Amino acid sequence: MKEKFDIQGMTCSSCQSHVEKAVNKLDGINMVNVNLLSNSMIVEYDENKLDNEKIIKAVIDAGYGASVQEKTSNKQLKKETKQLNDKDIIKSMKKRLIISICFLIPLMYISMNHMFNEWFGLPVPQIIKQLFYGTENSINFAFTQFLLLLPIVYLNRNYFIVGFKRLFKLSPNMDSLIAIGSSSAIIYGIYAIYMIGFTLGHNQIDIAQKYTMDIYFESAGTILTLITLRKVFRNKIKRKNY
Repeated sequence: MKEKFDIQGMTCSSCQSHVEKAVNKLDGINMVNVNLLSNSMIVEYDENKLDNEKIIKAVIDAGYGASVQEKTSNKQLKKETKQLNDKDIIKSMKKRLIISICFLIPLMYISMNHMFNEWFGLPVPQIIKQLFYGTENSINFAFTQFLLLLPIVYLNRNYFIVGFKRLFKLSPNMDSLIAIGSSSAIIYGIYAIYMIGFTLGHNQIDIAQKYTMDIYFESAGTILTLITLRKVFRNKIKRKNY
């Protein structure tokens, strides 16, 4: 028997490979072909040994979603429905991207304004100097960056949800790498904020300055925003091809 399935949650070639391996392990499988671009899977199997529910369960156990592709006589209607869904997905991603960029720009400016001044000779506004320059403003400097990062993390939280879920299932994908990299920068940044407060309170100025320069909230924000930008372009390409 030959059946076609819609697969949810695939983001990279590693995901495609995990789905194929999970289904190929089932007894009675003759052929599995997973298509990342169309998020679909074609399976040939012995219906005396296997059924659709077992195949779907294998995909779900691997950390992805699956459903039997609906059969319809009206192919044009089906195509139009898919195009509308893809359009909504791209629109949602664009919204996430625009808002993420709106928070990333001030985050980058606060964390790197001294570099902008050196590179481009741009004058630093007095209010920036008063709020963020000097060891006495180290907490302002670090905590403001953290607050600007939070909306970016929330908008792109799906990378963490899916990434760690795949990691715990021992089937890491690109989202897992994004989640680990971003989380490392965020966790260390929070640790640095506590250490800045502690060292300033104990008059350990040199250590406080070191931790102030070792904050990477802007790196986490940049990773999440650029990955979302990549996905916007990728979905546009998919929509053109399918």
